[in-house]
Amino acid sequence: MSQTTILEVKAKALAARAALPEMNRLTTAQKNEALLAMADALVREQDAIIAANKEDLERGKVSGTSASLLDRLKLDESRIAGIAEGLRQIVELPDPVGEVLETFERPNGLRIEQVRVPLGVIGMIYEARPNVTVDAAGLCLKTGNAVVLRGGSAAIDSNRRIVDVLRRALAGTDVPPDALQLIEDSDRRSVDAMLKLNGLLDVIIPRGGASLIRNVVENATVPVIETGAGICHTFVDESADPEMASRIAFNAKVQRPSVCNAMETLLVHRNFAAYHLERLLQPLAEANVELRGCEETRRLFPAARPATEEDYATEYNDYILNVRIVGGLDEALAHIGKFGTRHSECIVTEDRLNADRFLQEVDAAAVYHNASTRFTDGFEFGFGAEIGISTQKLHARGPMGLPALTSTKYRIRGNGQIRV
Repeated sequence: MSQTTILEVKAKALAARAALPEMNRLTTAQKNEALLAMADALVREQDAIIAANKEDLERGKVSGTSASLLDRLKLDESRIAGIAEGLRQIVELPDPVGEVLETFERPNGLRIEQVRVPLGVIGMIYEARPNVTVDAAGLCLKTGNAVVLRGGSAAIDSNRRIVDVLRRALAGTDVPPDALQLIEDSDRRSVDAMLKLNGLLDVIIPRGGASLIRNVVENATVPVIETGAGICHTFVDESADPEMASRIAFNAKVQRPSVCNAMETLLVHRNFAAYHLERLLQPLAEANVELRGCEETRRLFPAARPATEEDYATEYNDYILNVRIVGGLDEALAHIGKFGTRHSECIVTEDRLNADRFLQEVDAAAVYHNASTRFTDGFEFGFGAEIGISTQKLHARGPMGLPALTSTKYRIRGNGQIRV
């Protein structure tokens, strides 16, 4: 590993850690003022950000980046306004830091309370979505954390400009700019260096594709909060309302196929498919979604290409959809259990018992009845933004808003007690 890379990564982590004492003294009002200054600066300097983003987009086009990934990378006035609004939403949310979760008194007179505290220095490793740069900064700073960001090489110019804008905005507030750091070395070895920064980083959160997450989980010595790839399913049950099923399936795939909560496989009850499969699939085909189906699907909808086992295990993030006809709820549950990534799963049904079984038995961070999986999102859940969607079961699960970026400690008050 390059010594220069190691030194840069370590220097950024040290600077972030040095900012923690000042972060711990901040009031909610001071943190909110900083977030509003950041939001205003993004809008004020949107032209410079868009110009930097165009450099990333042009480089991506030359290197053959897919249209769906370019969509994830792209920034325009509307998206920047939305990102800034996310910061303003965070301002409106309660500050979890200092919240007393439990208070009790022991027989010896010790008064004990459990309170929320910041995690410390958070390392954030992510790919080609510059909006994550702002979301992560806002959520971490609101919760009194410092953050070291390492975005993907595809968005390096966008991220540099955004972080420069945010740090200059912070310079006019009580939040120390060094609490926000960006690793500008886009070599993969900078990720490897972050994974070993025990004592400097308190936790690492990876956000991206399966290979990135697997690398972090398998190689980090710093604690990791695992976010997951999204092979998401929608199961259209026998009793589903055809119009509702069509709307939900179309939205789950087409509204923004490049994101992790987009549907990758549509499971359809055999009895529903016999009468409604064409109505379900034709709008998707007309939206240029490439359909890959099982043999039964292809008999009913010949335009579909054959689907393979590998297809069912693939997160496309693109206009590609697997379709499989199943005999009922049990077969749908078995398929999801085999191929799902514990992210977001949906059942469309008018059968309350089947809906309850699905919601109870599917092992995923978010399970839906009669609603698109596209809602698995911090903004849609009312969190203002999210730092990722956790598919693990320890500490945090699902869209990770402000409380997920805190830990707890016990504060004990006595009047001279000693243990005997």
